[in-house]
Amino acid sequence: MIFWRAPVALVFMAVYAVFWTPRADAQSVKTAVLQGLDKVTARISTIQVPIGEGVKFGTLVVTARTCSKRPPEDTPETTAFLEIVDDRPGELPRLVFSGWMFASSPALSAMEHAVYDVWVIDCKIAAGSGESGNE
Repeated sequence: MIFWRAPVALVFMAVYAVFWTPRADAQSVKTAVLQGLDKVTARISTIQVPIGEGVKFGTLVVTARTCSKRPPEDTPETTAFLEIVDDRPGELPRLVFSGWMFASSPALSAMEHAVYDVWVIDCKIAAGSGESGNE
């Protein structure tokens, strides 16, 4: 029964939105760092997705709309809003995931796909922003 997951996820997202609002010093970044698992070959790949651009991973096209992480002195959390489209040859592209993913709780808002798993690892700050490339 999959139906019980939706209300639980909605309640968590509502609580998250109320109690965790991004602070002014939260770091907005330019690249989302994800990991993807190809369940057929059992290979794990690191995927770097620039914000607003689509990156291919197998038959998936992963687009990160935003990615942020809390400052080091706060409780660690990295969040990303992702859109994932399954673009198989000979078929119409199909949206398989659109929503927030949390690095601390990957199963909370997981993408369900028969061949691939994708989850958030980190966010990187763009070079030239005055900070190191990876935090």
